[in-house]
Formats: sequence, structure tokens, C-alpha cells
Amino acid sequence: MVKSQSSILIRCSVPDIFHFVVTDFVRNYPRWSPEVQSLTPLSSGPLTVGWTARQVRIDQGRRSEADFKVIALEPERRVCFKGIKDPFEINYFFEPHFDYTRLTFSFELARLSLGLRPFEKLIRVAVKDGTDRVVRDLKTLAERELGQQKTD
Repeated sequence: MVKSQSSILIRCSVPDIFHFVVTDFVRNYPRWSPEVQSLTPLSSGPLTVGWTARQVRIDQGRRSEADFKVIALEPERRVCFKGIKDPFEINYFFEPHFDYTRLTFSFELARLSLGLRPFEKLIRVAVKDGTDRVVRDLKTLAERELGQQKTD
């Protein structure tokens, strides 16, 4: 199993960040995660438990396609995605911290294929770099856009 978690403080309220991440997920996810080449909702409507989508990613030159679904959704607290065929789980946690939101992003890969096991240490490093990059990019994007909305 490969797991990583990263947290960051974002200078926006929990409702604003939750809306940015969850309500506007289809629009914003490829923007804070540029490895996502395409995101196609397979369900209609807003994110709810059971909502599904397909993503095509290019991570370190490797193209992958995965279907995933929402398996947990707690308004203004948490959203969790799980791979339908692929053994991954992703969580976003939202916690108030004074005038900020502490966003925690976790990624878990339940198992590595036999061919990837010799590279487990490198994969762990890449996953940690990835979780750090996600929270950093999400913070930059959200503060820039949500901060502008407050001054407009």
C-alpha cells in the first residue's frame, strides 16, 4: 500500500473552498491537477454519493485512464473518491482555522501491480510530491480566484 497526505492553510472560508473543490469539481479539478488531460462526468448533476466520472491523466509521461466514484460526501467537511476498477482512494478534508481553511488531501493506492513493486520507493516519493503539489496548486488557484471575487 502507498499512502500520502498533505495539508495547507488557504485564506478563504470553508464554504468557499468546499464550493470551489466540490460544487465546481468538474470545472476546477483539471485546473489544480494539470496531469488531468480530460475529465468526463459519467453521472449527471452535482457531486453526490454514487456520482461517477472518467479521467485521463499523464503522470510523469505515463498515460492512464480511470473511472472513479464519490463514496462519501459530508458538506463542508469531506469528499472521498474511489477508483471503480483501480485500487485508489482520494480524500479532501476541510477544517475551519480562524479566517482560513485547512485543506488536507490524501491519496492511497491499495496495491501495486507485480511489475511496479520493484519501484515502490520511487512511487512513494512521486505520490508524496503529488499530494504536496495538489494542495499547493489548489491554494494558489483558490486564493487568486476567490480573493478576486471578494474585491470585485
